[in-house]
Amino acid sequence: MTLKVVVAAGFISALASSPLLLAQEHGKDSLDASASKEITGEVVDMMCYVDHNAMGDKHAGCAAKCIKGNGPVGVVSDGKAYLIVGDHKPMNDALAEFAGKTITVRGKMAERGGIAMLENAEIVKK
Repeated sequence: MTLKVVVAAGFISALASSPLLLAQEHGKDSLDASASKEITGEVVDMMCYVDHNAMGDKHAGCAAKCIKGNGPVGVVSDGKAYLIVGDHKPMNDALAEFAGKTITVRGKMAERGGIAMLENAEIVKK
């Protein structure tokens, strides 16, 4: 009976600690070059882009205002929109000045439920 308890306790403890080990393994610090992706496209405020396809020079002023107001910001590249986020925080301050302009950003690609996101993003200086 004691052996069964020891084995069960070991098994339960392994199950309980496995999510923690996976979280450490997939932590933000482990972003490597193979997981990194560069996207070149137009900076848009996602609210106006999704609502009425607002892009380009005519919408740049409005986009900058929405981005500065902490609306979601993205990059549209080849007809696909990517939500852009920094290291667990918005990048609105850095991206607002590029509203309506084409830039390149690099980060880790994630996609779920039809939403594409570039996280831990940084602006690529050319």
